[in-house]
Amino acid sequence: MSDKQKTIKKGVSLSGTGLHTGQLVTVTLLPAPINHGYKFVRVDFNDRPEIKALAENVVDTSRSTVIEENGVKVSTVEHVLSALYGLGLDNIIIEIDGAETPILDGSAKLYVDAIHEAGIIEQEADKEYFVIKNNISYADDEKGIELMTFPGDELSLNVMIDYGSTVLGNQYATLNSLSEYENCIAPCKTFVFLKEIERLYENNLIKGGDLDNALVIVEKESSQEEINRIADLFKKEHRIYKGQGVLNDEDLIFPNEPARHKLLDLLGDLALSGTPLKGKILATRTGHAANVEFVKKIRREIKRRKSQNFAPEYDPNKAPLYDTNEIKRILPHRPPFLLVDKIMELTENEVVGVKNVTMNEPFFVGHFPSEPVMPGVLIIEAMAQAGGILVLNTVEDPESYLTYFLKIDKVKFKRKVVPGDTLILKLELVSPIRRGIANMKAQAFVGDVLVTEGELMAQIVKANKK
Repeated sequence: MSDKQKTIKKGVSLSGTGLHTGQLVTVTLLPAPINHGYKFVRVDFNDRPEIKALAENVVDTSRSTVIEENGVKVSTVEHVLSALYGLGLDNIIIEIDGAETPILDGSAKLYVDAIHEAGIIEQEADKEYFVIKNNISYADDEKGIELMTFPGDELSLNVMIDYGSTVLGNQYATLNSLSEYENCIAPCKTFVFLKEIERLYENNLIKGGDLDNALVIVEKESSQEEINRIADLFKKEHRIYKGQGVLNDEDLIFPNEPARHKLLDLLGDLALSGTPLKGKILATRTGHAANVEFVKKIRREIKRRKSQNFAPEYDPNKAPLYDTNEIKRILPHRPPFLLVDKIMELTENEVVGVKNVTMNEPFFVGHFPSEPVMPGVLIIEAMAQAGGILVLNTVEDPESYLTYFLKIDKVKFKRKVVPGDTLILKLELVSPIRRGIANMKAQAFVGDVLVTEGELMAQIVKANKK
C-alpha cells in the first residue's frame, strides 16, 4: 500500500517571541493542496511574498537556519519544519507576520500540539519518497563533522555531539522511526553554554532567549554575582547558581536531551530537501551549516534521479521479472539475435531490461577484431526488443503477437559499448498506444552513463502461425 500525502484539517496559530529578534510574532499553519510542499508566507507584506522551504533558499546558518526568496527572509525555521516533517506532513502553508518564527518553549512540542489540534488528514495523492540507495556524504575534516546516508526501509537518524564539554561529554541520540518523533525528540529544548550568552547578546542575537526556552549549560565554575549580572543583561529574574551543570530549575527530560535536540534540528533541516526520505542518516558533530550542505547534496541527487537521462537502478542480486526463457516465450528472437538477457522492471508505461555484453558475442569476430565494439545498430535492436516486451505486455496473449518497427528517429550514440559492459535498457511510452501503434523513448546506459538514445515507433500485429 502506498502512503498518501498529508496536510492538516484546519488552520491553527501560535504566538511568541523570536529567539534572536525578541519580537512578538504569530505563525499560522494552514492546509495546502497536494504536491505543494512547505511554503512560508510573509503576511506582514502587502503582496504576501512566498518563501519555499528548500535548501537552495538558505542564506544563513550561523545560529539558526534562515531562508530567503526574492529578498524576503524568514529565520529560525528549523523547529516548525522539524515538527511538520516529524509528523509526516507534506503540504503546509506557514503564514508568519514577522521575520522570525517564535521560539515558544525552545522545542518542537508546541508545534506538534498545534498540529494535533488542527488534525491530520490524508490527501488523494501518493507520497513521492526519495529512497536512498547509495552513499551521499558531507564532511569537514578540520571540525570533525561528518554526515552520511545508508539504505533503509524508513527514515532513521543517529546523531553524535561532542563540544569538548565536561558537563555534556559525548552524547548520542537515535530516531529509529518517525513514529518515535513526537515523544522522544519533539519535547527536547535548544541549549546554549553560559560562556556564549554575553557574546551572542553583544552580536544582536538571542534577544528573546530565557530559561523558559533554552537549556543553559554552566560548564566552568562561576558565581552567583556573575549569574545575576547576565540575568540583568537580559532583564530576567535572578536564578540560584547551583554549580556546574544545567542552570534551569527543571531537570532534563532525557539525560541526552542536547543530542536529541540536535537530532530535532537535523530533521528540520532535512525537511529542506522538499521530499520525504527513506534511508539511514548518521551525523557526527553536525550543525545547521553542515546540515544544509548535506541536504543540498541530497537535493542534487533527487534532481538527478528525476532527470530524463537518469539511469535506472540495477541490482544484479535482485531476481528478474523475466529471465531468458521467459523472454523467449514472448519474443520470437533466438540466439544469436536475442539481445535482452533479463527484464528487471515492467509497468504499463516503462520497461527496464539488461543485456550483458561479453567477448563471446559473434559480432565481435568482425566488428572489430583488434578493437571490439558493439555495433550501434545492435544497441538499437536491443532497445527495440526490450520495447517489444513493453508493448506486448498490453495484450492478453503476447506470444500470439509480433512487433514490427516502423520508425527509428533522433538516435544518438554517446559512448561506445565494449565487452564487459552491462547495458541497461530503458524504454517508456511517450503516448498511449493507439490502433496498435506505440511510440517510445529509448535509452541505453552503462552504469550511470547514457550511451545511446532515440525514439522508436512500433506496430503490434497478429502473428501468422503455421
